[in-house]
Amino acid sequence: MRKVFALCFAVGILFTQPVLAQDATQASPVAQAAETDTNAEQTDTAAAAAAETAVPAVEEEATFTQMLKEKFIEGDPLWMAPVLLTMIFGLAIAIERVLYLALSNQNNDKLLKGIEDALKSGGKSAAMEYCRNMRGPVAAIFYQGLDKMEEGIEIVDKAVVSLGSVETGKLERGVSWLSLFIALAPMLGFLGTVVGMIQAFDAIEIAGDISPTLVAGGIKVALLTTVFGLIAAMILQIFYNLIIAMIDNLVNKMEDASISFLDIVAAHLKK
Repeated sequence: MRKVFALCFAVGILFTQPVLAQDATQASPVAQAAETDTNAEQTDTAAAAAAETAVPAVEEEATFTQMLKEKFIEGDPLWMAPVLLTMIFGLAIAIERVLYLALSNQNNDKLLKGIEDALKSGGKSAAMEYCRNMRGPVAAIFYQGLDKMEEGIEIVDKAVVSLGSVETGKLERGVSWLSLFIALAPMLGFLGTVVGMIQAFDAIEIAGDISPTLVAGGIKVALLTTVFGLIAAMILQIFYNLIIAMIDNLVNKMEDASISFLDIVAAHLKK
């Protein structure tokens, strides 16, 4: 009897294992599908959050640009346009000067070494040809100095000083116009301020009552023109200081190189 029960139990186990395995296999795709749905929902939620984060940034950027346009129009184009033109002309002069001064800067030590070697190898003509092929105001000064070399070191010194003054004037060309625009931009802004305040008082006089809605337009014109004028002046002032610093640097290098050049010429004339 025990053997019969044991045999039945073994047969039951054999038939039960495939069924359990099949149930597990059938349950696995259901679990995977549920997990896939959960991941998809999480991905959609993350994408929606990212989109919500990105949209305000775009809207904020568009709002800032639109705000500048609106403030320019609200400030009365009649008074804002001159301030804008002043800044544009000033920036054009400043950029041209910065590029010119950057190209005028060169390695003076290399130039002096080349002149000295040219004088030793080919004499005056070789040195003048070397300076002719070099760019910058220092090379132009040295070229004129070499041209007067046969007349003596004193004449060479005078030629270097004279042409140095001319080249310094070329470096400073246009700076006076830039300083004019720096002074003109806030003055135009203050002029718009005065006109805006006059309009505000006229509105008060006509209405016979001090109402914020009446005077807001004139005060807005007054404030906006002043703000834009000061901003334009500050931007141009930064470029002006940069240009002055570059000019001073070039002039100092020019003077130092001129002293070394006179020493080279004097040493060559003694031979």
